Amino acid sequence: MKPLSLAHQTMLPDLIQRCLDAEFNETFSENGSFAKVKGANGQQFWYYKGYNRGEANADSKRFSKYVGQVADLDVTARVERFQRVKANYRELRSLVTSLTAAGLPSPPALVGDIVDVLLRAGLFRLHGVLVGTAAFQTYAGLLGVRLPSEPLMTGDVDFAQFHSISVSVDDSIPPVLEALRQVDTTFQQIPSLANPRATTGFSNATGFKVEYLTPNRSKDDFTGEPASMPALGGASAQPLRYLGFLIHQSVRSVLLHKGEVAVLVPSPERFAVHKLIVSELRRADRDSASKARKDLEQASVMIEALANSSSRLDFGLAYIEARDRGPKWREALEGARKASFRQKSKSGSIRLAQMRVPLMGSRGGIEIAALSSDGYRP
Repeated sequence: MKPLSLAHQTMLPDLIQRCLDAEFNETFSENGSFAKVKGANGQQFWYYKGYNRGEANADSKRFSKYVGQVADLDVTARVERFQRVKANYRELRSLVTSLTAAGLPSPPALVGDIVDVLLRAGLFRLHGVLVGTAAFQTYAGLLGVRLPSEPLMTGDVDFAQFHSISVSVDDSIPPVLEALRQVDTTFQQIPSLANPRATTGFSNATGFKVEYLTPNRSKDDFTGEPASMPALGGASAQPLRYLGFLIHQSVRSVLLHKGEVAVLVPSPERFAVHKLIVSELRRADRDSASKARKDLEQASVMIEALANSSSRLDFGLAYIEARDRGPKWREALEGARKASFRQKSKSGSIRLAQMRVPLMGSRGGIEIAALSSDGYRP
């Protein structure tokens, strides 16, 4: 796994900031202003107060739109820069061209267009998180490495959101189907099997799927029941176990598509640990065996990259957090460790090595099992 040059590593944070500013300027017109609003729990939130010039009635002109938490320093900084930031699209495209030429992956056109249209609809502003393989494609720049191309192919794109956020922001993206049909007019709703009146996914004529997920909040008996998500433009979301661990403390990144697709994705270390867990869950289902192999392959790539980056300690802490959540979590992690010995890839056997994670207060560090291609040393 080859590292990116220092120059290209420093380009990505600049691109992320420029993309976020471009999104901000497009979403909020200069004819409005920002105000702090205190929520029921005492937290403060930014809201944009604007008006529509085309409306005849004075009351209908005025509107309010949720922006983000005041405690989010990135959001607050962009509010403060609002009047003076001017995005330069040509410069963004130049940065994207340079980064893709350096070996960073760009998504398939359909994936990029779908994420872009939902970005503009406000999904990430409302704390939606891009997950799955589309998110995996954004980690090369964050970790400063060139990721192998094999695990990057995908036939769907998934988004996740906490139910508590969806019901509390008092805002919503436009109808999802309308947004998706701006990209491909053949998109149709996929009714949930558990509740045909709810829609958690959409599919086009070629079978490409867009799905919404949310962390499971109830007992396993009710895991399949779709969750109503007021912020998702009429869509519901499929509850999944372990998803809350994945999207907690998500980070900002960018898809290298047309120069301006700023996204929220799971942190790299949580993505890696979560892939280990779900690979083991899928391994027990014969119909999901190929997905299990793909999950383990992505976990392998991610952990090898993390092991050679400044995020090494972050991975160790995320692994320990997952392991300490209970026996089912430990069983899944141990099962993934054993399965890694049996799985083959084009580069040979994927084996476990010992990543030594130094923790404050520990003597000699705590050893955490990690995936790499270096071989296993007990």
